[in-house]
Amino acid sequence: MQESILGVDTVSLDEEKNALVLVDQTLLPGEVKILSLTRREEIFEAIASLRVRGAPAIGVAAAIGIYLAAREIQADTVDAFYAAFMPVKAYFASARPTAVNLFWALDRMERVVLQNRGLSVAEVKGLLHDEAVAIRAEDIAICHRIGENGLSLLRDGCGILTHCNAGQLAAVRYGTALAPIHLGRERGWNFHVFCDETRPLLQGSRLSAFELAADGVDTTVICDSMAAQVMKNGWVDAVLVGADRIAANGDVCNKIGTSGVAILAKHYGIPFYVCAPVSTIDITLPTGEGIPIEQRAGEEITQMWYKAPMAPQEVKTFNPAFDVTDASLVTGIVTEYGVLRPDYGEAIQKLFAW
Repeated sequence: MQESILGVDTVSLDEEKNALVLVDQTLLPGEVKILSLTRREEIFEAIASLRVRGAPAIGVAAAIGIYLAAREIQADTVDAFYAAFMPVKAYFASARPTAVNLFWALDRMERVVLQNRGLSVAEVKGLLHDEAVAIRAEDIAICHRIGENGLSLLRDGCGILTHCNAGQLAAVRYGTALAPIHLGRERGWNFHVFCDETRPLLQGSRLSAFELAADGVDTTVICDSMAAQVMKNGWVDAVLVGADRIAANGDVCNKIGTSGVAILAKHYGIPFYVCAPVSTIDITLPTGEGIPIEQRAGEEITQMWYKAPMAPQEVKTFNPAFDVTDASLVTGIVTEYGVLRPDYGEAIQKLFAW
C-alpha cells in the first residue's frame, strides 16, 4: 500500500454514488482504508474525529459535504432552501473550531446560494456542486504553487525538519509544507527529513513519515523533545510547517509544539518557513491571541497509544491541539502567491488588497 498512497487523492467526490470519498487517516499507517460517506452525520464525524484532517483537506471535505447535504433539502423556493441550508452549515462548522479553511469553504458555499436567489432550487444545487468541485481543483493547483515557491528556498540535499503533517494527507494532493519535498522528488532532488512524532496524535510519525517514505524520501522520525539536539548537530537546514490559521499580523496557529520548534530554530539560526494557502489567513483576527484553541481528551495522551494507561488515573491532563507561534519567529510565509516576509502585517494587507 505504501507505494500507492501518493496516487490516491485524500478527498474527492464520487459523482455516481454522490459520496464524499476520504482516506481514513485514523488507521494509517497500518491500514489504507477508503471511506465513502453520504450522510451528513458521517461527514461531520469524519471531520470531528480527524478521519480527514489538515486545513486544506478539511475545507474541501466541508464543501463537498455541504453540497451532498444540500442535495437532500426539499424546498420550493431558494429562500426556503436557504433557511434549511443555514442550520446544516452551522452543524458542519461546529465539527472543528480552529482550522479557518472549514469556515472559509462553508462561507463560500453559502455565497453561492445568496448570489443566485433568482434561480430555481435545482439550479442552485447544481451551482453548489460546481463550487465544491472548483474548491477541490483549486486546492490541487494552490498546493502545487506553494510547492514551487517553497522549493525555491531549498537546495538538493537539504536537511529539513517538519512538525505534524502538512503533506498530501492534509490536502487533496501535494500538501503545503511537504509540497516542496514532493515536487523536489519529482525532479530527482534528495532530502533528509526529520519528522517530529508530534503529540498527541502522532501525525508526524503516522502520516508525514508514511507519505514521505512512500515517495522515497530519506526520513527519520524523532520524538518532539529531540528537535533541539537534531538542530544542534547541524542536521537541519530549514524547518517547514503548515498552518491551521494565520492572523493578520502573521502569528501562526499550528499543531501543538510548533511554537517550541520555532523558538529552537531561531536559537540555532535555522530558517523557519510556514507553508499555507491564503485561505488560511484570517484577516479578521489582528493577532494570534484571538484564535480559538481546540482542547482534546486527555486520554489521547495517557491511554491512546498504550495497552494500559501510562499515567496515574488521578492526574490531570492538558491537551490543546494547537499553539500559536509569534510572527517574530517566522522567517517566511510561503503562499501560492509567493513568499511573504516581515513586516507580515503590511505584507498580508497588501496581499488582500489585490
